[in-house]
Amino acid sequence: MTTSPAFDSDESREVDDFGTYSVILPEEPFVWGVSHITQRPVPSHIVRPKYAVQHDPSMPSSEADHEQQYEGDGRVNLGSIGEKRIRAAATLAKNVRQYAGSLVQPGVTTNSIDAAIHNFIIAHEAYPSPLLYKGFPRSCCTSVNNVVSHGIPDDRPLEDGDIVNIDVTIYLNGYHGDTSSTFLVGDVDEPGRDLVHITNAALKAGIDACGPGRPFRGIGRAIHEIVRNTRHSVCPAFAGHGIGTFSTDLLGYTTLAMNEEPGVMLPGHCFTIEPSLVQGSNPSVWIFPDGWTASTENCARSAQAEHMILITETGVDVLTQ
Repeated sequence: MTTSPAFDSDESREVDDFGTYSVILPEEPFVWGVSHITQRPVPSHIVRPKYAVQHDPSMPSSEADHEQQYEGDGRVNLGSIGEKRIRAAATLAKNVRQYAGSLVQPGVTTNSIDAAIHNFIIAHEAYPSPLLYKGFPRSCCTSVNNVVSHGIPDDRPLEDGDIVNIDVTIYLNGYHGDTSSTFLVGDVDEPGRDLVHITNAALKAGIDACGPGRPFRGIGRAIHEIVRNTRHSVCPAFAGHGIGTFSTDLLGYTTLAMNEEPGVMLPGHCFTIEPSLVQGSNPSVWIFPDGWTASTENCARSAQAEHMILITETGVDVLTQ
């Protein structure tokens, strides 16, 4: 990726208020897709999710069915080995996220962070879930400044004043663990710090709306209440999802923005809440030529925060906190 100055005085007053930061743009000349990016190797003994096996020609065809087809109602059987394993996956994801945050500083590349995360995950006998998911070429997502989501780690050094979201998903003993946080790089300006603060507050509000018997639509409404009187908006392009075995996209709960999502939370439901906020009132995104990196259309900054939630008989457990 390349960068350019945030915006000059010829832009709108709202854009001027977005602060001082470098805008992330695709490198020129454009390279379409990600086939030019070499994936990091994973030891053959580490169990992979089915999609990773299908995209990895080095794996024997007999290894192509690490998972059975999903059957069920999207709930974890509380008290079962399944609950124990999903909690273990969430704990490892939390540890990876915290480790990733310790690496963030000016001058460090997101590619080097990805390499360190990759090695940390496989050292714990787990698989980095983003790797080869629908062909994604790296082991985590790193979204800098105006990139909302799915940023591909690269060789651009982080700059003083950047914000970077690191989205971590791991696959351990048949279960995915998923979490993310937006980190401040050095001395971030007040608008950038405020964006990250409101994003974290929105995540907390969404979590507070959870519990057995409570409606799923209440999550998005709680987030909306936090954001609506600020100078930020919720990006509807990305939402929370169910999580457990097989795939992180198992259940597509709409947990962002105002919505009429049907259904209520029941004991055993496990899902993520991950509000993506952008500066200003335009949450529209466009996708870079790589087919993954999603940037705000007007290059305003974005921040995201994510936790895994498990609904219990009496309340809610935040598994990645």
